[in-house]
Amino acid sequence: MLMAACLTAIQFQEGEKQPMFGPETRSHSARRNLFRERLTSGRFVVTAEVVPPVTCDPEALLAKVRPLKGLADAVNVTDGAGARVHMGPLAAAALLLGAGVEPILQLTCRDRNRIALQGELLAAAALGIQNLLLLRGDNPGAGDQPDAKAVFDLDAVTLSAVARDIRDNQKTMSGQKVSGTARFFIGAADAPIDPPAGWKPDRLRAKIDAGAQFAQTQFCMDPAVARRYAQRLAENGLEGFPLVIGLVPLRSARSARWIRDNLPGSIVPDAIVARMEGAGDPVREGRKICDELVEQLSETPGVGGVHIMAPGNDTGLAEAVTSAAQIAHRRSHGPAAQEVGGEAPDGRLAHLE
Repeated sequence: MLMAACLTAIQFQEGEKQPMFGPETRSHSARRNLFRERLTSGRFVVTAEVVPPVTCDPEALLAKVRPLKGLADAVNVTDGAGARVHMGPLAAAALLLGAGVEPILQLTCRDRNRIALQGELLAAAALGIQNLLLLRGDNPGAGDQPDAKAVFDLDAVTLSAVARDIRDNQKTMSGQKVSGTARFFIGAADAPIDPPAGWKPDRLRAKIDAGAQFAQTQFCMDPAVARRYAQRLAENGLEGFPLVIGLVPLRSARSARWIRDNLPGSIVPDAIVARMEGAGDPVREGRKICDELVEQLSETPGVGGVHIMAPGNDTGLAEAVTSAAQIAHRRSHGPAAQEVGGEAPDGRLAHLE
């Protein structure tokens, strides 16, 4: 099945030249990447995140992804999320592509030196994988094999520049010529804050200067913070940079508090924790909160979409993505548009740093 997925992944069809954030020395046409088209054209997108299972069976991964097909514009496959062993992201991304789901390949700097990372990028391009989310990665001490040796030969900013050079200049870090064509759409991780006076987005700007063309963020369950953050980006010359805000369909007040207190860069307001504490049906309330946030973010200038993550909650992820896709569809087509169900007329079909 993996071989079939890889063969399917490299059977391209003609597409259109698409705009990008920042310069690109070559514009390639291949299969259509609807995620890229929608995000760069200002359409509100919905992405989801899947942690590949601990398995050698492709079907175990595809079973997690099928409920998202036709709903999510793209699906992230994580790279050793939580510093634990899972199916490798390159194989997972190829399987998604073969199943008709647009993948976002996450690559971390934790486990590979620069030689291996460049090889992974070449392999991704050869398989037709275009979307990348380039990350530092969790420290091994956070996982279940804390004695594992971390590499961190490169950081995420440098890795972004490497991917850009392979795509635009067709060369490796040593200057070796790269044959063939890479069509990378390079993403970075970000964490919105409520920016104080004088704050500037230096860290995000460095990633953009290195080649990042969009960002997906940690959980930001406060739309007012997201609005002020996006506004400050615009005031600092980053207007139009696609920002995809991370959300979670909460299942309990306990999980809300855990995210707030233990995931750096995550924002869960006390008001949401209180709503979850007072809910008679916390799962339903968590879904309602997620839907409300998608509605508000879809109307927020500078926000290009939502990235829904629900670790260990595949059912909740599918339900939240279904609702988010309906909201995005209404926003794109107006209130008279039909609800998303199955395949929409336009073909619409989760660890961050």
